[in-house]
Amino acid sequence: MSSSKPLRCIVGSETVRMLNLGHPWVIADRYTSRWPQAACGSLIELISEGGESLGTALYDPGSRIIARRLSSMVIDLGHNWIVTRLEQARKSRNWVDFGDTTVARLVNAEGDGLPGLTVDRYGQFLMIQYYTAAWERHLPVFATALQDVYAAQGIYCKYRPQETRKLAAGKKSRPLQGRLLAGKAAPVDLTVRENGLLYHVDLVKDLHTGLFHDQRQNRLEFRRLSAGCHVLNLFAYTGAFSVAAAAGGAVQVTSIDAAGRYLDWARENFRLNGISFEDHEFVTGDCFVELDRLARAGHTFDIVFMDPPSFSTTSKSRFTTSGGTAELVQKALKLLTSGGLLVTSSNLQKMALPDYLKELRKGSLAVGRHLQVVKVTGQADDFPFTASFPEGNYLKYVVSVVQDKI
Repeated sequence: MSSSKPLRCIVGSETVRMLNLGHPWVIADRYTSRWPQAACGSLIELISEGGESLGTALYDPGSRIIARRLSSMVIDLGHNWIVTRLEQARKSRNWVDFGDTTVARLVNAEGDGLPGLTVDRYGQFLMIQYYTAAWERHLPVFATALQDVYAAQGIYCKYRPQETRKLAAGKKSRPLQGRLLAGKAAPVDLTVRENGLLYHVDLVKDLHTGLFHDQRQNRLEFRRLSAGCHVLNLFAYTGAFSVAAAAGGAVQVTSIDAAGRYLDWARENFRLNGISFEDHEFVTGDCFVELDRLARAGHTFDIVFMDPPSFSTTSKSRFTTSGGTAELVQKALKLLTSGGLLVTSSNLQKMALPDYLKELRKGSLAVGRHLQVVKVTGQADDFPFTASFPEGNYLKYVVSVVQDKI
């Protein structure tokens, strides 16, 4: 990168206040509309109206988040600075107990001082995900710094624009999402360990790799809870929670997802762990429709788990976390025995925990049952957030005991 001085861009008083509180985002407003033209990914120096320097940011013209501050000082986004940030992130994870695990979040965007960019380890391979095109031009130097710190066999990258929900719900044949940035390609049968269990992951084909490892600690607890239980996993995806339940001694696990190819992936994950998938049930279908079918057939479960995507569309229904969660809870509670567990989760950043609990309350009141919350957690410890960026505390994981009215 060039060491030439960055453009000086004036921000308003509200942005100054937020930056001084430690929030790294600059939201487009009348001040940013007067900024000089520059290419996406340019480094800019943020300046108050009084001339005070507020540090260096990545410029993303045309976006709502028009800049992301990297440092409160004027810096050059070069190899040495990136290595220092990476080492800082690595040291913070010395406190994390990963157990028998080979998948981890190494850089958690704003939580590690690199806003708009994450890095995950999958065995000997790394995946960079960047949520602003401003990072694109800096990926080569970033990959070199990653190699110096982690000596990975290969480094992949994946652009995650704001329209990911449209991509996820779009055409059946989508272009490959991940590309090899440095090193050698990962094997097509790449597997990782999480708390001693094996999962197949894919770093290239989809928006996601097949394993949401921000749920690592929650899955370990779910594994313990599932012993001797009949478990229903809604929106099962590739069956990570189903595998955990079966490994924990569940009598039977029923996994439902609208995509049959993901359930095939789930069966493969069962096989990898030496668990007979024939002893369990895999149902391809709309979760709302299948819940009604199970209720009509008189099925009951000891544990129902649901971790729906924030937005999804099938031929028969459309789901959004706000509003849809209550309906989903209402249907699921008809299948739970008194004293059973409803385990719900959402990664919707825009919904705060109190609002999420209101959705659970609305659903339970509709069927005249009580939800006694016994545990609320979030993402795993290698997904840190800062007190200055509460949006980073995105995952809501709620364990509730179902009680009948007396």
